[in-house]
Amino acid sequence: MKKILTRFVLLVVVLAGINWLASSFFFRWDLTEDKRYSISDATKQLLGSLEKDVIVNVYLNGDFPAGFERLESATRETLEEFKTYANGHLIVNYSDPTNATSEEQRQKQYMNLIDRGLNPTNVFANEDGKRTEKIIFPGVIVQADTLSVPVQLLKGNKASTPEEQLNQSYEGVEFELASAIRVLANPQRKKVGFVVSHTKISPARLSDIIATIQQSYDVFLDMNNPESYEGLDALIIMKPDSAFSDDEKYKLDQYVVGGGKALFFVDGARVDSVSLDGNYAQPLDLNLGDLFFKWGVRLNTNLVKDLNCAQILLNVGNVGDNPEIRPMPWRFFPLLNNFGKHTVTRNLNAVYTRFLSSIDTVGGANDIAKTPLLMTSPYTQLVNAPALVGYNEARKDPQPSEYRSGIKLAGVLLEGSFNSLFQNRILSGDPRAAKFKASGSAGKVIICSDGDLIVNDYDYKRNAPLPLGYDRVTKQTFGNKDFVLHALDYMTDANGLINARGKQIAIRALDKIQIQEDRKFWQALNLLLPVILIGLFGAIRYYLRIRKFG
Repeated sequence: MKKILTRFVLLVVVLAGINWLASSFFFRWDLTEDKRYSISDATKQLLGSLEKDVIVNVYLNGDFPAGFERLESATRETLEEFKTYANGHLIVNYSDPTNATSEEQRQKQYMNLIDRGLNPTNVFANEDGKRTEKIIFPGVIVQADTLSVPVQLLKGNKASTPEEQLNQSYEGVEFELASAIRVLANPQRKKVGFVVSHTKISPARLSDIIATIQQSYDVFLDMNNPESYEGLDALIIMKPDSAFSDDEKYKLDQYVVGGGKALFFVDGARVDSVSLDGNYAQPLDLNLGDLFFKWGVRLNTNLVKDLNCAQILLNVGNVGDNPEIRPMPWRFFPLLNNFGKHTVTRNLNAVYTRFLSSIDTVGGANDIAKTPLLMTSPYTQLVNAPALVGYNEARKDPQPSEYRSGIKLAGVLLEGSFNSLFQNRILSGDPRAAKFKASGSAGKVIICSDGDLIVNDYDYKRNAPLPLGYDRVTKQTFGNKDFVLHALDYMTDANGLINARGKQIAIRALDKIQIQEDRKFWQALNLLLPVILIGLFGAIRYYLRIRKFG
C-alpha cells in the first residue's frame, strides 16, 4: 500500500511540474516537412503588437468538397495560431451564410456580404453519382472599431487547375489575413509618393490603386519639395506621357542612389487614336533612357503582339440593319501569365496590359541584381514604332510562323547599390554639389513597360471607377492590383509580411479512379478493423489472465 501511495504522489508531482513548465515556457513544434502550421516572424510581431481587439468573421464554414474543406481547415488552423500570439486581442467568429430560415433571408445575407466586398463562388461536386451545386463565400471580414476589411481567400492564378488554385489559396492564407489585420492595426505608416504631373490620364482612372494604397500607407501626390524626394519610403511614377526635365531626372537619380525605392510604369511607345479604323503608335521619349541604361535596362520603342492576349469588342459585320459586335482576340493587349520566381509574383493571377513594349537588360551595372518579374508568352511578334495599328488585325487569323520572337521581358526588379548618372557632371561650384551622392545605400527599382498596367477603367454609366485589372469583355479581374501591392510591400519591407507569400505546400493528390474502384474495400476496412483489433486485444488479455491465474 505504501508503495502504491508513493507512486501516486510522484505521479501528481510530475504532472504538476509538467503543467508549470507548459504554462511558463510556451513553444510549438511543427513537424510537417513544409512547415504548414508555422507563421512568419513578421506576423508574430504584428499580432503581438495589437493594442485593440480585432474581430475576424469567417464565412467559409459548412460542408464542402475536399478542396474547399482543406482551405477551410487552413483558415481555421492559421487563425488558431494567430490567437496564440495576439495576447487575447483576436476574436474569431464562424458562420455559414447558407443557414437561414427562409430563402428570402438567405438572399438577404448573400447581398449583405457582397455589398461588404466578398465575392461568392459556385461549387460543383459529384456525390454518389449526383452533381450538386452550392454557393459559398470563401472569405472573411476583419473588423476593428468601426472599420472593416474584406479578405478574399480564394485567389491564385486562374489559368491553373482548380486543385492548383485551391492549393495556391491555401499557401496565401497567412499573408491575406495578416495584411488585413495590418491595415486595421494601423502601425507606423510608411510614406508613398506618386508622380502624376507627367500624365494626362484623368484622376478617376488612377483612383483605384491610389485609394487602395492609401489604406496602408500615407500617400503624397507630387510632393511640394522641389529639391528631392527624401522622406518617402517609395515612389511610384504613373504612366508619364511627357518628357522629364534634367532637374527632375536628377531628383529621381539621387533618390534611388540614396537607397530609395521607385516603381516605374512607363510606355515605350505612345498610341494615339487617329480614326475608327485603328491607332497610330510612335516612339515616346521620356528623357529617362540614359537613366534606365545606367541601371542596366533599356526600354524599347516598340509594341509586343502576343498570342496569349485579351479581347476587344469589334464590329464584324451586320445582321440585317444591326451591327454584329463580337469579342475578338486583340494581340496588342498581352495577358502576362509568365512570372519570375519571386515572392512578388508567386501565385499571382495573369496581368492585363495594353500596348506593351519590351525591355532588354544591358551590361555595365555589375553591382545591380536583375530579377525578371513579368514576361510574355513565347509566341510574340515585335512591331517597331512608328506603326499603324489597325483594328482589322483582330479579324485576321494569326500565322504561328510570324510569332516566333520568343519570351519578352515586361517587368524587372533591380536591387543593389546604384551609381549616379550625374557622376563627374556636378562641378564644385554647382549648388547641388554639397548634397550630391555619387553612390550610396542599397536601393530597389521596378520598371514595367506598360503604363496602363496601373490605370483602371471607368464606368461612365454609373459614374464610378472600375477595379484595377477589370476586363469589360470577359467580366473578370486580373492580377494588376495584387502585383502593384505585393511589389510595394516588398520594396518598403522586404523582410516583413511579404515573406509569408513564399510558403510552399506540396499537393499530395490521391488517385481518384483507384479511390472510386476500391471505395467499398476501404470503407469495410475502416469499419471492421477497429472491432477486430479490440476483439483480438480482449482475447489475448483473457488468455494471459487464464494462464496466470489458472
